[in-house]
Amino acid sequence: MALRYIKHKLNSWGVLSFIFVLLVVIPTMYIIIHLLDKPNENWYHIKTYLLKDYVINTIKIVFVTGIFTMIIGTTLAWLIAAYEFPLRKFFKWALILPLTVPPYIAAYTYNGVFNYTGVVQKFFRDVMKMNLDPKYFDIMSIKGCIFIFTVFLFPYVYMITRAFLEKQSASLIENARLLGRSSSSIFIHVILPISRGAIVGGTSLVILEVLNDFGVVSYFGVQTFSTAIFKTWFSMGDTSTAVKLASMLMSTVFILLSIEKWIRGRKKYSYTTAKVRSIVPIKLKGIKAVGAFSYCFTILSLGFIIPLLQLSQWSILTYKEILNIKFVGLVFNTIWIAVIPTLFIIVMSLVIANFCRMNNKWVSKVFSKISILGYSVPGAVIAIGVILFMVSIDRKMVWIYKLIDPSSKTLVLSTSIFMLIFAYTIRFLAIGYQSIESGFDKIGMKFFEVSRTLGHNVTKTFFKVDLSMMKPAVISAFALVFVDVVKELPLTLILRPFNFNTLATKTYEYASNEMVHEASIPALIIILVSIVSIYLLYRIGDKEKK
Repeated sequence: MALRYIKHKLNSWGVLSFIFVLLVVIPTMYIIIHLLDKPNENWYHIKTYLLKDYVINTIKIVFVTGIFTMIIGTTLAWLIAAYEFPLRKFFKWALILPLTVPPYIAAYTYNGVFNYTGVVQKFFRDVMKMNLDPKYFDIMSIKGCIFIFTVFLFPYVYMITRAFLEKQSASLIENARLLGRSSSSIFIHVILPISRGAIVGGTSLVILEVLNDFGVVSYFGVQTFSTAIFKTWFSMGDTSTAVKLASMLMSTVFILLSIEKWIRGRKKYSYTTAKVRSIVPIKLKGIKAVGAFSYCFTILSLGFIIPLLQLSQWSILTYKEILNIKFVGLVFNTIWIAVIPTLFIIVMSLVIANFCRMNNKWVSKVFSKISILGYSVPGAVIAIGVILFMVSIDRKMVWIYKLIDPSSKTLVLSTSIFMLIFAYTIRFLAIGYQSIESGFDKIGMKFFEVSRTLGHNVTKTFFKVDLSMMKPAVISAFALVFVDVVKELPLTLILRPFNFNTLATKTYEYASNEMVHEASIPALIIILVSIVSIYLLYRIGDKEKK
C-alpha cells in the first residue's frame, strides 16, 4: 500500500512536469502547423525584394558581434583571473554591470551622446573649435548596432570564461612557463584551447540576445528578421507572412545551437590528477599594470559609466514632468506583471527539476532539454506562437463565453494580459530552471534519501527538507527572472493589451518619438533594478563560497 502511494506521488510530479513542458512546446508547434498556410502576395514581395537584406544584415550583426564579444570577454576574463593590478577586485564584479543596461536603452543613449546637440559634437565645436562633418558621428547604422551589442553583451562571455579559468589548475600555466612560453603564447596555445567550451557557450548567449533584439535595430533603422516580423504583424496585419519569417528565424537559432554543441563537443579536457590548484594571479607592475587597468576601465566606461552619467543628466532636466501619478502606475504595472510570471516560473522549475533528479530515465532528460528551449527562441517568435495558440483556444471556447455572457466578445484570452504572462513564462522558464537545477545539484540526494528512509513521502520531503535548503537557488532564480521580465521589450510590445505600458515599453515609446530626455527616468529605474539584482546574486554567490 505504501509503495503504491509513493508511486502515485511520483506520478503526480511527472504529470505536472509533463503539463508544464507541454505548455512550452505548444506555441512552437502552432508556428510549424501554420507554415502549411498558402503564401500570399506580401510573402512573395518580401521574398523577392527584402528577404536578402534581412538575411545579410542579420548575419553581419550576429557574426561581427560574436567575434568582438568573444575577444573582449575572453581577454578581460584572462586578465582578471591570471593577473593582479590596481582595482582588480572592483573590476571583477563591475565588468558584469553593462548587462544591467538593456541594449535598446543604450542605443538611444549613445545616439544622444553622438548626435549634433550631444556632448561629443558640442565638445569639438565649443571647446576644440572644430566643425566636423556630423556623418562621422552617426551611429544609426549596422556599425552602431554592432557597437551597442558588443559593449553591452560581452559580460556573457566574460562571466562564463572567468568562472571557468578561476577553477583551472595552476600547474597548466606553470608547466608552460617552465617550457619557456611567454604570457601571450600561454594565452593562445593553452588558455584558448581549454576554455573553448566556455567561450563558445558565452558567445552563443550573446548571439541569442542579438537575434531576440528588436529595440536597437528598430531605433537605428536596420532591417533584420525581428523588424520584419514586427512590420508584417503590426503594419500589414499579415499573420501568414509573420509566421514564415518567424520560422526562418527559429530555424536559424536551432542551426546555430547545433553548431555550438558540435564545436563544444569535439574536444574535452579533464584533469590527470585529483589535486587541482586554482590560478594564483601574478602581480603586474609599471606600464603593464597601467595597461590592464586602462583596458578594464575603458570597457566599463563604454558599457556602464558613460550611459549612466548621460541618463542621470537627462533625468535632472525632466524629472518634474515625468514623476507624477501616471508614472507611479507605470512602475506598479511593471512590478506586478513581472512578479506573477516569475512566481509561475519558480513553481514550474521546482516541479520539473525535482522530477528530473528523481528519475534518471530518458523522459527526464527530454523534459530538462525542453525546459530551456524557450530562451533559445527569440521573443518575436514566441509572441506569434502564443497569439496563434490563444486565438485557437478562443475560437473553441466562444460558446462558453456566450453561455456565461451573451454579450461577451469572441476573443477573450487573446486580448487579455494573461497572454503576456503566458509568453513571459515560456520565454524565461530556462533561466529559472537552470538556477533551480544547479541548486538541486548542490544539495544532492543524501538528505532526500534519508527523509524517504524515515517514512516521509516525496512531497513532504520536498517541502520539509529540499525547499529549505534551496533558498539561495530560489532567490537567485527569482532575481534573474524578475530582471529579465522587467527589461523585456519585443514580447511586451506585441502582446500587451491596449494602453498597457511598462517601464520598458514607455522608454521605447519616448525614444521612438524623439523624447530621449523623457525616456531617461524609466530607463534609470530599469537599470537600478538590474543593479540591485546583480548585487544580490553576487552576495549569494560569495556567501556560498565562504
